[in-house]
Amino acid sequence: MSEMVERSSLDLRYEGYRLRDDAQEARLLASIRQRGIERPLAGVSGAGVRILLNGFKRQRAAKKLGIDYVPFVSLGEEEAAGILNLMRGSAEMALDILEESRFLAELLSVHGMSVADIAEALSRSKGWVSMRRGLCDEMSRRSKRSSSAGPFPCTPTSTRCGRSCA
Repeated sequence: MSEMVERSSLDLRYEGYRLRDDAQEARLLASIRQRGIERPLAGVSGAGVRILLNGFKRQRAAKKLGIDYVPFVSLGEEEAAGILNLMRGSAEMALDILEESRFLAELLSVHGMSVADIAEALSRSKGWVSMRRGLCDEMSRRSKRSSSAGPFPCTPTSTRCGRSCA
């Protein structure tokens, strides 16, 4: 069940974990201008703070349009539980592999979870968790910053944009 919350009260600490797509954001802005925010933003709601985990594009669109109150749904009261719920979430909240990697690194380093704990909580293998954790470990700081600016460019075998770029 969603509630209306003041946009400025949202903690945006995980904004850098999510990939940006300027074209998609422009389409979303036009849609919100016409119909309003149809899907609630999602995050952690507990201890007097609301931490946004999903809906950063909608949050930025609301800011541009001067919308002060946005729909918000809680994925849990603790950060780790909220992140796990986001990672288990529906297709609407699907994460890119780099986003998964960043959130897994957060669970492992900041929240002290083990690879086995995360694998069990997500119904995944320890190898799945380790492979994604390794992705984050292998990326240089520069690559991390540039990947936050949007999707990687097409490569000859890429189908990320829905077409083959060969």
